[in-house]
Amino acid sequence: MDIYSVVAPLPERFNLCDYFLDRNLREGRTQKVALRCGDEARTFGDLSSRARLVAAALRRAGARPEERVLIVLPDGVEFAETWFGTLRAGCVFAMVNPLSKREAFDDYLEYTKARIVVTHTDVLPEIGPAVRASRWCKTLLVVGPDAGGFTAYESALSAEKPDSPAAEMEPTGPDDLAGWLFTSGSTGKPKACVHTHADFAYNTETYALQVAGYRESDVCLSVPKLFFGYATGTNLMFPFRVGASVVLFPGRATADELFDQIERFKPTFLTHVPTMINNMLRSPRIDSADLASLRVCLSAGEALPAKLYEEWKARTGVEILDGIGSAEMFHIYISNYPGDVKLGSLGKIVPGYEAQIVDPEGRVVKDGEPGRLRIRGGSTALCYWADKAKSRETFQGEWCTTADIFRRDAQGYYYYEGRDDDLLKVSGIWVSPLEIENVLLEHPSVAEVCVIGCEDDEKLVKPLAFVVLKDRLQGDDAIAADLKAHVKKKLAPYKYPRWFEWRESLPKNDRGKVARKILRQEIENRGR
Repeated sequence: MDIYSVVAPLPERFNLCDYFLDRNLREGRTQKVALRCGDEARTFGDLSSRARLVAAALRRAGARPEERVLIVLPDGVEFAETWFGTLRAGCVFAMVNPLSKREAFDDYLEYTKARIVVTHTDVLPEIGPAVRASRWCKTLLVVGPDAGGFTAYESALSAEKPDSPAAEMEPTGPDDLAGWLFTSGSTGKPKACVHTHADFAYNTETYALQVAGYRESDVCLSVPKLFFGYATGTNLMFPFRVGASVVLFPGRATADELFDQIERFKPTFLTHVPTMINNMLRSPRIDSADLASLRVCLSAGEALPAKLYEEWKARTGVEILDGIGSAEMFHIYISNYPGDVKLGSLGKIVPGYEAQIVDPEGRVVKDGEPGRLRIRGGSTALCYWADKAKSRETFQGEWCTTADIFRRDAQGYYYYEGRDDDLLKVSGIWVSPLEIENVLLEHPSVAEVCVIGCEDDEKLVKPLAFVVLKDRLQGDDAIAADLKAHVKKKLAPYKYPRWFEWRESLPKNDRGKVARKILRQEIENRGR
């Protein structure tokens, strides 16, 4: 079967602003609430009108089709209308974390060469100096009470009319450029994966509609923020495709914040990450929280331990559809399915995609053997911007070769073993740190853990575990001995951690994943 046949051909003129937003007006949802953020509510009609004003304001500021607009906003109504307005104007969205620091903004401005940036008052202390020093940025639109000498967002929009020629939909096509998705920068500075309008529609028609099962009646809430492609899909694009509603909140995602949002808005669809699943389950509020509204829970971004899944399912009765996607492929291409969740696995291939697991020479390996994952489908990025060598290494024709190590069983379920640079060679045998971490998480004293490789006195690599203990326990030799014994009971003897380091918390990157590279660098700097 042709994998691409699962999605109907797109028309010659195609723009994601129309596909995700304006179609809701034609389908009778003009007055339906599309978005809630605190006390604010916006209908689909409201957002469409505001997106028109954004498009007109961008064009007045000199925006041209296929040029980047850098969006540096917290989650809120302005993020949504700016995102849609950028597409409406035929421009290319590039979204970055508003909590970034001055040096990162210097890099993003130079890399994107964005002439227009949209940000928030709270971000000005870091981004303002970077914009003033930029060779490229000519207009900074600022949401919030103080524009800091730049252009106030609301003033720019109030000068426009939603029915003016400047507010019209750019007649883009499926293969025109639509957006940049940044990688997480696990091996250096983030790189931008360049995507077309068709890429985002393809995964919506396959994963969102055929696997996750979004419905018009859904109310969607997300732990990760909209600048992260995982959330842009699950908590903006996918819900709007079916006319569902989304809930946004601008602050940091904490267990208390999630409980508050769930209590207030009764979401049915929750975009989660394993770290927050763990935090919510360890919260004193978990026993009294009303989670009955939840229908679907997604997880991605980092490995989901089986123990966390079992605890969450026992508490809520809701399955977690764990899956894997990437900036390179826009969104999830392997996933567990409703009613078909296999513990420890990431599920099966999403319709419209094909996967191979290959050895270092590019040969497909047998079921049960680990290797690098190759994936193809209708959402593959064109390239990494301004990185031809890395693009050649990753993108070969229709195929995207990832740095992820997987194995597949005979039933077609895929299992994540880690990234190729995370695997440890212990006693001459490759070991996945995730395997050790999952076993340690089964111990009643362990809340969080990250395993990396360290050299012993003989310059041989052995596992070291960074551990966060529950209930404010203090790590000591007795607990270390108990944890070693626990691992030895479950795994081959050579896999147990030789050392433990006790932490109150583990460092996270801006996607909420445990920042393994920071811990690895810390050990390397010590010369251990």
